[in-house]
Amino acid sequence: MIWPNTVRANVKTGHDREVFAVYPYRSACPRSVWAQLIAEARSDVFFAGYTNYFVWLEQPALLQTLRRKAGSGCRVRFLLGDPVSDTTRQREQIEDVTLTVSTRIRVTLENLAKLSGTEGIEARFSAPDDGPNHVGLSVFRFDEHALVTPHLARTVGHDSPLMHLRRSGENGMFDRFAEHVEELWSRGSNIRTGEFDGR
Repeated sequence: MIWPNTVRANVKTGHDREVFAVYPYRSACPRSVWAQLIAEARSDVFFAGYTNYFVWLEQPALLQTLRRKAGSGCRVRFLLGDPVSDTTRQREQIEDVTLTVSTRIRVTLENLAKLSGTEGIEARFSAPDDGPNHVGLSVFRFDEHALVTPHLARTVGHDSPLMHLRRSGENGMFDRFAEHVEELWSRGSNIRTGEFDGR
């Protein structure tokens, strides 16, 4: 009686309150959204895509930005797939594109090499057993916001859909995805300085 159906249909009242925006393609999410989320994060920036390569190409001066974030006390993390793993090789066969998965990972490793020794910036490869769970779902966290991309069948990341989530409470969509990548992170192996060159 208080909330007529028309109002209820247009006002988010449940767990979907955390769905801030959706895009049919990751590439449809404006670069300015990524830039704003990175810039406004104060405590946690977590790139948990399998390759993370596109952020280096689409965000100007990202190296300097991440150095500043880390210097101000923000934790910056990268979780990557292992470029020589079975999961990576299998995904390359599925996608069958010129810019291979391992090449895209090495783009990130090359850029991480320039950040080597910067306190507050960490990088890990996901564990071999976690490869299939990692390659199929990319989660990028910026404090209370997350950009989530489930990878569909043979599509590459930019052609997969994207959800922009904003945390509003415990055990919601945001927390479910955040816990997923924290679990992957906990089992990952640290990327040593010598591996930043793309091994």
